[in-house]
Amino acid sequence: MPKTLTLAFDAGIATITLSRPEKRNAISSQMIDELLAALDEIETGTARVAIITGAGKAFCAGMDLEALSALAAFSHEQNLEDSRRMARLFRRLYFFPKPLIAAVNGAAIAGGTGIATMCDFTLAVPEAKFGYTEVKIGFIPALVSVFLRRQIGEKRARDLLLTGRIFDATEAREFGLVTQIVPAEMLLSRARELATSLLSASPTSLIRTKLLLRRCVEVEIDREIELAVQENAAIRSTPDFKEGLAAFLEKRPPKWSGQ
Repeated sequence: MPKTLTLAFDAGIATITLSRPEKRNAISSQMIDELLAALDEIETGTARVAIITGAGKAFCAGMDLEALSALAAFSHEQNLEDSRRMARLFRRLYFFPKPLIAAVNGAAIAGGTGIATMCDFTLAVPEAKFGYTEVKIGFIPALVSVFLRRQIGEKRARDLLLTGRIFDATEAREFGLVTQIVPAEMLLSRARELATSLLSASPTSLIRTKLLLRRCVEVEIDREIELAVQENAAIRSTPDFKEGLAAFLEKRPPKWSGQ
């Protein structure tokens, strides 16, 4: 029985709800494993469209603080495996064979932005916030960069990845990261309307269209993911990462050494 999410099926539509509201649905290793398991169940089952949303006021606030604090003691091999676990999730979302709809009910930060924007469609409430904030804590937005450059172009990606700034749903829509902005009270019903419209299309056509899109870029993306995994793991041994992580956990400004 999953502990970090719920999975429900109704009339050909699967709904994954990230369910750690007390942690703002922050990502843990367990959540990644349970998300991957839920996606496997959806792929092999009768549901033809899936919706991902969050419980409470946030969609997903990025990595869990306990998971972040544990990184400081990881070996290089552990950091590689941790990086590959997140890479597996992002790759799975981006290449999932059935249509995916993100219903972003609140903040989606760092890895949460990744989950929200790697779906085929991203609906967001006006209050939703996004951001690739990794550089603020001495980290590197390596994995998300592989996909973001393709989604919005390199110049805009450089803006978001290098500044680490928070941006709102309106700007995300201008970038093409958000498909539609929807009032909070209508978010899930609009997501289900979209899912229902997809159910009227040929399931074979949808699957083969997504497969074609995948085949066009898969080799290149997999090569870039491996490079990103290596960079993601390597930066964790740097003094700046350790200082940024400590400062973030201690809620103080970091004192960068540039190393």
